[in-house]
Amino acid sequence: MGAQAFAPTVEEARASFLAALICLPLFLLLRAGFPSPGAAGADPLRAVAADLVAYVCSWAGFALASLPIVDAMGKRALWPRFIAAWNWANVVQYAALTVFSLPALVGAPAFLADALGLFGLGYAVWLQWFTARAALGVNGLRATGLVALDLVLGVFLSGVALRMALG
Repeated sequence: MGAQAFAPTVEEARASFLAALICLPLFLLLRAGFPSPGAAGADPLRAVAADLVAYVCSWAGFALASLPIVDAMGKRALWPRFIAAWNWANVVQYAALTVFSLPALVGAPAFLADALGLFGLGYAVWLQWFTARAALGVNGLRATGLVALDLVLGVFLSGVALRMALG
């Protein structure tokens, strides 16, 4: 299984944050193509800076927030493997989200763009869930909790970024 390719070491988890640098151009492309609702009046430079702060906080924040949860599951020894697998799965996730968002960026009919965007989002969420199950050896409900943590953190940080962008 793919998650088993990662050693359960802090060094492996630390090295996996290279994935954040690989995903950064895709993140910026997606943010440029789909700006936050309500950010129309924001200074573009300030909006990019706020998005970058939120981006960094989301990568580090999820890793830190997941540790006590994984520990409570009795899987602390596997947390570094989980973070490494999660981070590298994000590369696939960002690539998929970008590919499935391209039709919307090039003016495809709304129904097609929306359907593909929804499919891409569903795939991304499923990939996170699958990665959590595989890396930690937990059941689907526990994996769902970790996905929910990531989604809630992302929504919260998007709101903070929007507030920062608007001043």
